[in-house]
Amino acid sequence: VQLQASGGGLVQAGGSLRLSCAASGLTFSMYAMGWFRQAPGKQRELVAAIHTGGTTNYVDSVKGRFTVSRVNAENTVYLQMNNLKPEDTAVYYCGARYVTTSRYAIWGQGTQVTVSS
Repeated sequence: VQLQASGGGLVQAGGSLRLSCAASGLTFSMYAMGWFRQAPGKQRELVAAIHTGGTTNYVDSVKGRFTVSRVNAENTVYLQMNNLKPEDTAVYYCGARYVTTSRYAIWGQGTQVTVSS
């Protein structure tokens, strides 16, 4: 079982990035997928989640700027990030939570997003 995150990079404030997380070794459609981030000195936070039925949730700080989506046929979840701000700078991780559980138990390796002012 593996999650492979990609798409991070350095971008100026106001710019956009799209993160991807490709899953393998699991029945992707049975997992809720989440994007988390962790900035230096801060706890990891859930930024966006998309459930098996397509329902989405966002932390307040990214509402209206970030969009999470999934393509089950591709075993991939995406995070489109627009109007990026310096405070979005963090390592972004994708996580998978089996539909009947409450804990994200499978993690990708993280991808760095740096937003310059």
